[in-house]
Amino acid sequence: MAIHQQYYLWAMLLSLYLAAAEACNNNGCSQVPGFFIFGDSLVDNGNNNDMLTLARADYSPYGVDFPNGATGRFTNGRTFVDVLAQLLGFPNYIPPYAEARGRALLQGANYASGASGIRDETGNNLELYNLGARKVVVAGVGPIGCIPYQLARFDGKGSRCNDEINSAISLFNAGLRRAVDAFNRGRLPGARFVYLDSFQSSQDLVENATSYGFEVIDEGCCGVGRNNGQITCLPLQMPCDERWKYVFWDAFHPTEAANVILAKRAYASKTRSHAYPINIQHLALL
Repeated sequence: MAIHQQYYLWAMLLSLYLAAAEACNNNGCSQVPGFFIFGDSLVDNGNNNDMLTLARADYSPYGVDFPNGATGRFTNGRTFVDVLAQLLGFPNYIPPYAEARGRALLQGANYASGASGIRDETGNNLELYNLGARKVVVAGVGPIGCIPYQLARFDGKGSRCNDEINSAISLFNAGLRRAVDAFNRGRLPGARFVYLDSFQSSQDLVENATSYGFEVIDEGCCGVGRNNGQITCLPLQMPCDERWKYVFWDAFHPTEAANVILAKRAYASKTRSHAYPINIQHLALL
């Protein structure tokens, strides 16, 4: 389970490579010319399918609610960036890097890979700025201490969530937000950064679950063991029927219903507590 637990540990980086406020391409008219995605299993859409790894989701019931079925997305339907791509005007989503070819790469590619991270041993840092990236969205780490996997293994002292993990995440996210401030003060001339507070947004989703239509906030829709979180969704396993009532799809990842809410909030939030200092819609218009 160590590999699977790693999914949630790292911040997700979304790079918006913009040359104009609006551009028309083969996908139709989009608000940005290209959308490039970097991250882990939260936004992977099939890059791991041909790899010899346990970090794969190219089997049923993953993708049970996605038009193309099990494509390698670690959820039942659309991921956070799938929804965000649609909001930005890309109706056909952004293709995984493993499948993108030729000029299609200029319109965007998804480089996310399940179990990837920000430590040196998980990959090399590339100066995206030098390659033309000028508008960047950086997502903080969500409340890992409250995912079904942690609820299934934590002894519950003082809280149902693992407060030790969540406290460490809060420290990391605070530093990440300060880094965004530093970049926006001119450290990279001409670049604009947006910080998404995934921790706050996810907490709000759970604390106000009923107002969003959710009824189950502490169990995965598909999984094995306590909270459906001790073992993740197995091949051909039957998931829950009313998936729109669950915040979590499996031991680690949100359902499509949760991804839709989180993406729409990041795109058009009117409060800095979710998108800072501006939302993604505003960023695209700059």
